[in-house]
Amino acid sequence: MTNDELHAQMVSAMKAKDKTRLSIIRQVMAEVKNIEVNERRDATEEDVTASIRRLIKQTSETLEMSEKAGNNQERTDTLREQVKILESLLPAQLAGEELVQLIEQKIAELGVTSKKEMGKVMGALNKATNGNFDKAAAAKEVGARLS
Repeated sequence: MTNDELHAQMVSAMKAKDKTRLSIIRQVMAEVKNIEVNERRDATEEDVTASIRRLIKQTSETLEMSEKAGNNQERTDTLREQVKILESLLPAQLAGEELVQLIEQKIAELGVTSKKEMGKVMGALNKATNGNFDKAAAAKEVGARLS
């Protein structure tokens, strides 16, 4: 998601009067703005995605603690909703047939033949998709294709 797309999402949340979604999008935009200010450059799509992932991790950890405490159900529900909103902002993960095709392509490109070199294939997949793929399914598939 680009910065412009994020801004458009914010405008639509304002029009829909969706306070929770608006709050989350503003948090992401603040993270992106920090990157732009601190590093004195325009934020890239990867920066936006990394900011969203960081906020998902933080919110998920808070949600986990709230569930363990079990004393404020309203807060727990709000945190769950925030995590869902953040996940909806991420691009769709590569999976299924598309992932299998990319794995086959990377194995052929790298000329990998043994499981010892599985890390090379996973690294190439990570680089090609910016980490946006089902890692467990990819590892299983790569392992099955290598002897």
